[in-house]
Amino acid sequence: MIPFRAPLDDIAFSLRHVADVPDWDAELSGEIAAHFASFAEAELAPLNAVGDAQGARLENGRVRMPDGFKAAYAQFAEQGWPGLTAPEAHGGQEMDSLTQAAVSEIYSGANHAMQMVTGLVPGAIGVLMRYGTPEQQAQNIPPLVSGEWLSTMALTEAGAGSDLSRIRCKAERTGDTWSITGEKIFISGGDQNMSRGILHLVLARSGDDGLGGLSLFLCRSERADRTRNAVTVTRIEEKLGIHASPTCQLSFDGAEAELIGAEGAGLAAMFTMMNHARLDVALQGVAHAARATDIARTYAAERVQGRGLTLDQHPDVARMLDQMDMLAVGARGIAHFAMAVLERGDAPDLLEALTPVAKYFCTEAATEAADLGIQVLGGYGYLEEYGLAQIWRDARICRIYEGANGIHALALATRLLRQKAPLDALDAACAGPLDGTPMLYGWRRARDVVEAADAPAKLADGFMQVTAELVNQLVWHRIDAAASQHPDTARMQRLAARASRRSLVALAKFNAI
Repeated sequence: MIPFRAPLDDIAFSLRHVADVPDWDAELSGEIAAHFASFAEAELAPLNAVGDAQGARLENGRVRMPDGFKAAYAQFAEQGWPGLTAPEAHGGQEMDSLTQAAVSEIYSGANHAMQMVTGLVPGAIGVLMRYGTPEQQAQNIPPLVSGEWLSTMALTEAGAGSDLSRIRCKAERTGDTWSITGEKIFISGGDQNMSRGILHLVLARSGDDGLGGLSLFLCRSERADRTRNAVTVTRIEEKLGIHASPTCQLSFDGAEAELIGAEGAGLAAMFTMMNHARLDVALQGVAHAARATDIARTYAAERVQGRGLTLDQHPDVARMLDQMDMLAVGARGIAHFAMAVLERGDAPDLLEALTPVAKYFCTEAATEAADLGIQVLGGYGYLEEYGLAQIWRDARICRIYEGANGIHALALATRLLRQKAPLDALDAACAGPLDGTPMLYGWRRARDVVEAADAPAKLADGFMQVTAELVNQLVWHRIDAAASQHPDTARMQRLAARASRRSLVALAKFNAI
């Protein structure tokens, strides 16, 4: 097994030269990322294979995490990582989204499954800050910041996956509080033995008006007297990957809950958390692509194969390694670009366009890079020994959860296209750097074609690919312009040329539809 090494130089370069946030303290952010990298490399990464082999398990109605996870989480909480971006008024450090992005990528690269269980806390705090009352904020944010509690996002039901209008989990008013009855499935970290308690954010039906009848509720795993709330785990799923992340089916049997935000406005409140989660999933994709690249590159540089040549000196292997590297660096740039727009808060239309594109590109890049990495190692890549098989298995979920990639493509080609403002904002962001390029011209033409189509859904995947490559080219324009600032200038320039060729292929495919 090749040890995990956080790609700190690449992360720092991307945050400095691709993200665009005025007055951002790059030096402080780099110090924080390096500190977390030391912790991740020493404590989290060694548990990755352990968690994959053991998995989370259900014992006497409670979830038990693999060996070492509880102790590692205790260190994670003690060092203050759960409250990295939380407000200082509630005990947090109030750091920026870009620093959180660096930490999140390193975390996922070291141990995706554990990151899944802990990673919803910043989104939950964001929901509380935007929609919670001062009393709800004071009661719920400090235990999330301290690590005493973790959080879940309980949306999905057996008959209501992407179609949230079919949610049947019911919320009923009981005096000054609410009770929730029903079942939720695919709940990451629905139970675990790392934190004392869990704050479930539950989307439930409080009325009969379709999506307008959905409200968002705070449902704690413990009541005020510390007795267990009426939330039980009925099963945990056996999955292809992320075995150490307990994916739970939860039963709510009149569980005590509080309304957060306005009744009937649950979907809007939940999307605050979902949009954070989608960008976090994009960073998971980046982490897997980068980790796969590092394993394949290290192996190929050491393996002698034919006439005294190392494997990376063979042209086909060199091609695959560069393709993986280009995917990882470009995906990171796209995620950081989107996170910078989120951090600035001055371009909501652009963020609306970038969020699905980042989720799509970065997660597709993850499985493509993992697949290429297996090919580079040949038979050894197909074994569990080098970790690429686990990367492929773990990364595969990223294209499915937080909205399957096809759904994001459909939304881009229908809802966002009809709204005009999000794609107009994307056009404006690309107009200066990419003006006169085949990529921008081709994307504008593709937009016109989809807009005029009687059935735009049939063109959705192709249009998403072209749009993703447009953003990819914008990112690589920035990378290429700053290549001299990277420790390996020639590598950045070589990868930029490869990225340009890839974008032209995407345009050709769309034109052939």
